[in-house]
Amino acid sequence: MNRRLFSISATFAAATLPAWGQTAAFPFSALGVCSSLDKAGDIKATGGEYIEESVRRLLIPNQPDSDWVTHLERTKACSLPIPSCNSFLPGSLKSTGPKANPEGVLHYAETAFRRANQVGIKIIVFGSGGSRRLPEGFPTEKANEQFVALLKKMGAPAQAQGVTIAIEPLRRQECNFINTVAEGAAIVEKVNHPHVRLLFDIYHMLQNGEDPNDLRKVGPLLVHGHIAEKQKRTAPGVMGDDFKPFFAALKAIGYQGRISIEGRWKTEELPKAFEVIRQQAREA
Repeated sequence: MNRRLFSISATFAAATLPAWGQTAAFPFSALGVCSSLDKAGDIKATGGEYIEESVRRLLIPNQPDSDWVTHLERTKACSLPIPSCNSFLPGSLKSTGPKANPEGVLHYAETAFRRANQVGIKIIVFGSGGSRRLPEGFPTEKANEQFVALLKKMGAPAQAQGVTIAIEPLRRQECNFINTVAEGAAIVEKVNHPHVRLLFDIYHMLQNGEDPNDLRKVGPLLVHGHIAEKQKRTAPGVMGDDFKPFFAALKAIGYQGRISIEGRWKTEELPKAFEVIRQQAREA
């Protein structure tokens, strides 16, 4: 990473990341759960500080504003903040490959960003493995060019709505394009836009066999995180996974963003999950 980009990224992070929460565990500003709006009350009761909703389920970018009004009112009445959303693009709307539809993606994204702004959502997670999955034989270099060009166009409307796109590397079993944090960082650096950043997902990193210290190399680019245990994508504390090496790396780079539990969790497991994250973060 060059010094100029490091400086830009560090300045952006300092200006946009929230202050540490009262109950969150350093290096995290808040602990939340990827879930639907209707479970916010239950999650709040377990100690969750926010929910991370789905773009497609909550913001419904492929539906008219008349349908959005109902979602808008429900979102405003939510008992927890909704600072981030995942599940960005449907698999039918291709961002890479021979059927890439950049115009369609941009139209969809602009609607999502505008609606996100209306309810205070600041981060849109760009995983969307179905959208970016490449057919056999399609050149990765060409896909990189397509994705970078798309994100460069997407950065301006995201910035206009106060939204940051967080590129999510996915485990190899789910997608064959952008799997590691190093690959995600390379894309973000090529885009070189302050509202296109990087997400770390500890579950995907564990599945890929990535070194926790890889996070130290991409630190200034990180704006958001996901976590789940390796074997069955369970909540922290179910199988007893040790996340301390990842937390130590995040501490070392000065990460101060949120982290969301994502995967196969049960409500009754969440209090222990939050405590495990806090305890391991203290010990890292």
